[in-house]
Amino acid sequence: MALRLVADFDLGKDVLPWLRAQRAVSEASGAGSGGADVLENDYESLRVLNVERNGNIIYTYKDDKGNVVFGLYDCQTRQNELLYTFEKDLQVFSCSVNSERTLLAASLVQSTKEGKRNELQPGSKCLTLLVEIHPVNNVKVLKAVDSYIWVQFLYPHVESHPLPENRLLLISEEKYIEQFRIHVAQEDGNRVVIKNSGHLPRDRIAEDFVWAQWDMSEQRLYYFDLKKSRSILKCIQFYADERYNLMFEVPLDISLSNSGFKLVNFGCDYHQDRDKFSKHLTLCVFTNHTGSLCVCYSPKCASWEQITYSVFYIHKGHSKTFTTSLENVGSHVTKGITFLNLDYYVAVYLPGHFFHLLNVQHPDLICHNLFLTGNNEMIDMLPHCPLQSLSGSLVLDCCSGKLYRALLSQSSLLQLLQNTRLDCEKMAALHCALYCGQGTQFLEGQIIQWISENVSACHSFDLIQEFIIASSYWSVYSETSNMDKLLPYSSVLIWNTEIPGITLVTEDIALPLMKVLSFKGYWEKLNSNLEYVKYAKPHFHYNNSVVRREWHNLISEEKTGKRRSTAYVRNILDNAVKVISNLEARNLGPRLTPLLQEEDSHQRLLMGLMVSELKDHFLRHLQGVEKKKIEQMVLDYISKLLDLICHIIETIWRKHNLHSWVLHFNSRGSAAEFAVFHIMTRILEATNSLFLPLPPGFHTLHTILGVQCLPLHNLLHCIDSGVLLLTETAVIRLMKDLDNTEKNEKLKFSIIVRLPPLIGQKICRLWDHPMSSNIISRNHVTRLLQNYKKQRRNSMIDKSSFSVEFLPLNYFIEILTDIESSNQALYPFEGRDNVDAEFVEEAALKHTTMLLGL
Repeated sequence: MALRLVADFDLGKDVLPWLRAQRAVSEASGAGSGGADVLENDYESLRVLNVERNGNIIYTYKDDKGNVVFGLYDCQTRQNELLYTFEKDLQVFSCSVNSERTLLAASLVQSTKEGKRNELQPGSKCLTLLVEIHPVNNVKVLKAVDSYIWVQFLYPHVESHPLPENRLLLISEEKYIEQFRIHVAQEDGNRVVIKNSGHLPRDRIAEDFVWAQWDMSEQRLYYFDLKKSRSILKCIQFYADERYNLMFEVPLDISLSNSGFKLVNFGCDYHQDRDKFSKHLTLCVFTNHTGSLCVCYSPKCASWEQITYSVFYIHKGHSKTFTTSLENVGSHVTKGITFLNLDYYVAVYLPGHFFHLLNVQHPDLICHNLFLTGNNEMIDMLPHCPLQSLSGSLVLDCCSGKLYRALLSQSSLLQLLQNTRLDCEKMAALHCALYCGQGTQFLEGQIIQWISENVSACHSFDLIQEFIIASSYWSVYSETSNMDKLLPYSSVLIWNTEIPGITLVTEDIALPLMKVLSFKGYWEKLNSNLEYVKYAKPHFHYNNSVVRREWHNLISEEKTGKRRSTAYVRNILDNAVKVISNLEARNLGPRLTPLLQEEDSHQRLLMGLMVSELKDHFLRHLQGVEKKKIEQMVLDYISKLLDLICHIIETIWRKHNLHSWVLHFNSRGSAAEFAVFHIMTRILEATNSLFLPLPPGFHTLHTILGVQCLPLHNLLHCIDSGVLLLTETAVIRLMKDLDNTEKNEKLKFSIIVRLPPLIGQKICRLWDHPMSSNIISRNHVTRLLQNYKKQRRNSMIDKSSFSVEFLPLNYFIEILTDIESSNQALYPFEGRDNVDAEFVEEAALKHTTMLLGL
């Protein structure tokens, strides 16, 4: 399944054996029944009450006398500890212990067993206690009321020494939240007692709310205020220095007036399963370290035939409402949908019916979300009981008493990528898998292996292009918190294809009103995201449009011989050298293919320009980041692009077991060589549209394979259309490897006439053939006659100086000789290229002889 639940804690395995061992010790010592006594039939009373910030788990059970026992499981030492025994037959529904384990707060209600007398104070339904447990000493009644009270100790980020003051939140069914400030002191050694227990200071934190959620990891309280006409979400942040601040408020289009009272993550929600506390409305707030803030909401369902749920991407300024129809709905569907926080994703699922992975950081395109229906076998593997999503991807199953860590399964996502027929699922599975792998070579290798075998599997997007962009993005994502705003996450900008089984409505929402002036940590990142939504028009995502324009200018200047300053070009080429060096440092092993081994000046210019432009892009938008770090991020990103291309080619090269002899023009191309040629052509298409650089040597290898695999007319068409780029290295090898048969002569001549003039002249000197002599002569004559001015000449020609008496040719050669003599007098130190009028005469005669068939 796409979602993998790894058990961190299990009551049946981590607690029950310890309780049995305690009972055995108690019986062996003859102490009789005690707080640790637990019978086999008492296992049903063993249940989790709360998970604290430090990961410790508080549980409760009843001994054989009906006494309420509180225990704690330390997640670090994996040891159990007995905290307190309450010698009355009551039922616990809320409990919390402070970080030093010296105080315990608990709320208890009358046992539901018939015939039991009221163990509480007359007229009260709920008893809230504060107990000194280091050692067990005084018990203080905080509340004895006719309404439910939930308790939660605050856990500040202070590890070095215990704080003199503990703070405890009390959340009342009467729709108010109070904070008690509890001062403690040590007496008689390690004994901890409450100071001024008769009067504990308290603050009213919130009131008139109907929904609240506790974030144990970040110590935040979210709640909805219904004082105004709309539902207003507010957040209070608690700090270690005893302060707390209202951080923001934001109006949301969520109807809560008739939803009843609901609390989230204030311990286990055993008692909120009643109709009084739950009317099938599901609502929760999720955040992550990147500064995201999502509100997930599913309203009360009038019918189970259709499910609607919304996600408010507050950090993006919009909401998305999804609607899906359920098939084969039976009476067993009694629970609402479940939302799970998976950091970069939010999971939404209804057991047995659908599973939806929503991309929190890039929610704009629906194709980046994975939607699976009940027809998919992975849905049936998800737990069918309601789960409670805690902080940090922790998931609590209150029914079984298990605490899981929710993870996305790489293997299942790869399996889905390989087996699904829908492009939207391929896209989503690819991105999910890369997020899980975060640039690991093993995962990339598996994806590349599949791509090399299924390069044409997707019709809605370019698979190679999407993989290169997404994998390069994840390779540098963790370097800075703003990378998602600066680099492209996907090659797809628009997705208009519907996702089967689900409809979507997107709406803009109001941005939060921040209530503080200075921000740190998460709040700084959230505020940065909100500022980006307000002012970043257009978005900051990097693209190569400037590089494309500048590269074409440099190539044009090269052709006309008017290139700008040498220092500018040298700086660009130095950037390319840094990229190649960085790439080679990352891959120390030998390469099978001849890439990165030649001086491809055009690709090096493109590479260097991209380094320069991307570095400027980062410097503009990454304020406060060191220039040296930015330069390294740029080199890493571009190196990753090139490395992925090399990796794809090497994978297909290894798959078909090709060798170095492939690089010689001595035979027709095999099916294996054609497969490599096809993959390289697809890589070229993918990089061309985004104007990405290719590793030097790519075009040479591509051309060699093209010459071997394609018929001449197809080959020339690919050259003329720009699919194949003729490099000097490839053409030199072609001239040397092929003999001068009629077929090869035709190929060579077709190649030479398509070369740029400078390279063409150089290649012709390597081909000892009358045709090349003819081309060299034509170029020489063209150069000499460019500035020729006709002058009066003596009509008498000295015939004795010519080997053949042919007056037009004799006259023309005499003119060339005079021009050469004049040029030599004006430029005596100009290097000669062994081409002169005599060479032209000889070439002309040979060419005429060939034409006449003599």
